[in-house]
Amino acid sequence: MKKKILVFLFFLILSQAQSIEIKIIHTIQNEIITNIDIKNEFKYLVALNNSLKKLDKEKILSISNESIIREKIKKIEILKNFKEIKLNKDYSSLLIKNIYSNLNLKSLSEFELYLKDYGLTLSDIKTKIAIDALWNELIIQKYATKINVNKNQIEKEILKNSKIQTKEYQLSEIIFEVISKEEILKKYNEVVKSINEEGFENSAAIYSFSESAKIGGDIGWINENSLNDKIKKNIKNLKIGEITKPIILSNGIMVLKLINTKSSEANIDIGDKLKKAFNYERNRQLNQYSKIYYNKIKKNLNFDG
Repeated sequence: MKKKILVFLFFLILSQAQSIEIKIIHTIQNEIITNIDIKNEFKYLVALNNSLKKLDKEKILSISNESIIREKIKKIEILKNFKEIKLNKDYSSLLIKNIYSNLNLKSLSEFELYLKDYGLTLSDIKTKIAIDALWNELIIQKYATKINVNKNQIEKEILKNSKIQTKEYQLSEIIFEVISKEEILKKYNEVVKSINEEGFENSAAIYSFSESAKIGGDIGWINENSLNDKIKKNIKNLKIGEITKPIILSNGIMVLKLINTKSSEANIDIGDKLKKAFNYERNRQLNQYSKIYYNKIKKNLNFDG
């Protein structure tokens, strides 16, 4: 039945007709999700991650459907805690710049032209990044006291390697859920099969609940001193292009892909490295709490569709 619904939505999304009948697909509390919402999410996700074009259309539709559901649920909770969904102008501009820089675009005007090709506007993007940013702020407010980052240990590791070459890893991630420990290997093999068939970026969009899923799981360059021992142990012997075995986190399973490596020369900027290392570990933990909180509020919402 679910497959039939997705196929139906897919043909609605790709319809080239000038006028498309608006149909309500889901209702969540006082929010509705229409076929037009899913169509726009489809365009947004493909604009952020061009590799999605290689996926079967039904899979892209399924990803778009789940993505807009998550956004609506976050919006409902945000409006319980903030007066409006709006960011400071400078902060919004910074986040937009991060997006178009990641797409290898050089300016805002170039980004606007790029969005036009996908039937999107800058206003569409601003709304979406505002929801993501305010959700992250909400998670920080609720869980900041639970975050445990050993700043002294990180600083010790950085100082220990400050006068020698240190290694940096360019990584991508997939973080998925399992119900029980017995399911870990089965789900991991399913993810690996998808990686082999569809590529890592597309598999991140399909399976990962991390915020990085929208950009193919990319988490950029990470200094080895920023990584906890469990992650470091799993990636240290990887060759470029290889993926890790399943890494067990408190709320899910992580799979990392090594994109590239490089060495940082002596006389590194201690303050900068410490800041990056601290933020990486803090954000990793906040991402775990984000999923926990999302699952909690989702259970308490009236969902139809």
